Amino acid sequence: MVEAFRNYLRSKAAFTDAELEQLEAAAIPRKLKRHEFLVRSGEICHYIAFVVRGSLRLYRTDEHAEEHILRFAIENWWITDAESFRTGLPSVGAIDALEDTQVLLWSKESWDRVKREVPAFNALENQLAGRNLDAQVNRLYAAISHTAEERYHAFVAAFPDFYRRMPLHMIASYLGVSRETLSRVRKHTGLY
Repeated sequence: MVEAFRNYLRSKAAFTDAELEQLEAAAIPRKLKRHEFLVRSGEICHYIAFVVRGSLRLYRTDEHAEEHILRFAIENWWITDAESFRTGLPSVGAIDALEDTQVLLWSKESWDRVKREVPAFNALENQLAGRNLDAQVNRLYAAISHTAEERYHAFVAAFPDFYRRMPLHMIASYLGVSRETLSRVRKHTGLY
């Protein structure tokens, strides 16, 4: 599990062996079974997770018990409920495993410590946070300005691994369309 994380870090920045060991020592390895929760709505999100193997989703449920997926995470992706993790307040969303999943977890305390003590990791985290913000803005813009077909094409182009691994109803939720609408779009475009 740790070797996959080392390979990921080495592909992103120049870390010394001592820095890699420090980052690994602060991590808690955990295995999640399919449908197992990392955090439930109403709980405090105590961890940020790096996905070694498998997939997770962050979602919220509305007053009609309809799920709205905010993000997916597969291998070499990070996921947390950022607001709950940062503030220590209960999570509005939930994170669960879509398949058997292996993650490395960092508590708020250990995360803040390694960011202080490993400058290259702090720089990487800042870079990832900026890219995440850009992606959120672009997704919001697409949601209010693009058709369902345009959003689906963009999703397939940007995330071919997600598209192949996620159930249709979850992709529809992520795109903000009904499953029926997505089925029509897929049939019309021939992109299955």
